[in-house]
This record gives sequence, C-alpha cells and structure tokens, in this order.
Amino acid sequence: MINLIIDAANEEIVFVIIADKQSYTSKHINSRENFDNFMKLLLKFLNKKKIKISDIHRIFVNLGPGKFTSLRISLSVAKAICLVNSAFLIGFKSHDLINKNYKNLIKLDKNKSLIKPVYSS
Repeated sequence: MINLIIDAANEEIVFVIIADKQSYTSKHINSRENFDNFMKLLLKFLNKKKIKISDIHRIFVNLGPGKFTSLRISLSVAKAICLVNSAFLIGFKSHDLINKNYKNLIKLDKNKSLIKPVYSS
C-alpha cells in the first residue's frame, strides 16, 4: 500500500511517500513560485521514485493550522487525486505530527484517529 503525505502548512512543502517499510521525502521552500508549480513538483517526485499517481492508495494532507493558501492548494490537489483514483483522503492537524515523524500518521489512521471524508456521486 502506497501512502502519500502532503504537508504545506509551515515553512516547507513536504511530500512523503511511505510504501511498505520504505519512505521517501522531498522538501521545497513554501513560496508562491513553488505553489505555482505544486503539481509539477509532486509529479517530478513521484516519477523519480517510479510511482504512478494511480498507485497511491491513501493521501494524508495537513489541514493546519498554517498558511491559508498553502493549505488550500495542497488540499485541492489531494482531493483531485483522490477523486480520480478513488483513494482515501485523510486529513491531519499540525499537532498530530510529532517531531516531523510522518510514519506516525499511518499509525493514527489505523487507530481511526483521523477524519476520512467520503465522497459520493
């Protein structure tokens, strides 16, 4: 199962892939220029790791608190990917992320501590 974590609430845009026991991270400065290229940055990261968007089963996205535009763009991209691929979208709060340990988010999901929005057609 491949998990994508998007965290853009703070000073960095962080993409994390957690697949089985491996994890990969890509960090970028949280700037307007990078948000103009947000999807390009994400696709470049996924391509570098030879992962297709269709391979992603769950997307975790930071819901804040944080910078409004950063949260809005990251959530919009995550929702779009989930709608196209029928992946689960799981929101987390900044305080759920202890010591920037993104692997803990996977454990929180197993304990059903995070919200899983349901989309119907």
